[in-house]
Amino acid sequence: MRTFGLIGYPLAQSFSQKYFTQKFETEKIDARFLNFEIENIDELPQLLESHPYIAGFSVTIPHKETVFKYLDELDDSARNVGACNAIKVTWQGKKPSLKGYNTDLIGFSESLKPLLASHHTKALVLGTGGAAKAVAEALTLLNIEHRYVSRKAQTDYLSYDQLDKSTMQAHQIIVNCTPLGMFPNVDSSPDIPYQWTGSKHLFYDLTYNPEVTRFMQNGIDQGATAKNGLEMLHKQAEAAWEIWNS
Repeated sequence: MRTFGLIGYPLAQSFSQKYFTQKFETEKIDARFLNFEIENIDELPQLLESHPYIAGFSVTIPHKETVFKYLDELDDSARNVGACNAIKVTWQGKKPSLKGYNTDLIGFSESLKPLLASHHTKALVLGTGGAAKAVAEALTLLNIEHRYVSRKAQTDYLSYDQLDKSTMQAHQIIVNCTPLGMFPNVDSSPDIPYQWTGSKHLFYDLTYNPEVTRFMQNGIDQGATAKNGLEMLHKQAEAAWEIWNS
């Protein structure tokens, strides 16, 4: 049986296994999708040695960047983003060759495009991890200027304390790439000045559980458009499936 899997830690809230298991059942595909909860990426070689038949991996937190040292080849998507969330495994006997891709880039781009209006020219990216890097690269390809927002100001990053009225009004796309507001901590949200947003703003939350996060609701309360990350996850998963079968 063809085997695919997800590597990350922890995996209690895994989207991928449920999605692909249902896909395989619905489309009558003879395959399985397993969760491989590894705390340290250095466990990957042993995992491959123990399972010398895996055709592909999805990669999630905290391994989207640390996995690079075990990749034999990089697709431009992973190289340009600086993070990998999909790996195609090709076997030559018992020796695996790993090629890394970034399908978050595709998923976010395709999910965001239908919501864009002419005034959506600047964005704030909340967070600086692997998912945020994919969002930033997607915005660049869409010709949308963006600034990262982090807890501490750096040369290229704004801090939350620096978000004044002018900045909020100039950046009318706000993307939450942090885990704030994710189940079970549903009452938390990024600490931004929501009062300076309005009907022209677009709030996009990479979290999908709950369906409407506190971040999204804060935007809705200001008249903004809001969307969660479920469609992005669907689209990146389908892009990974195409890669594994190419």
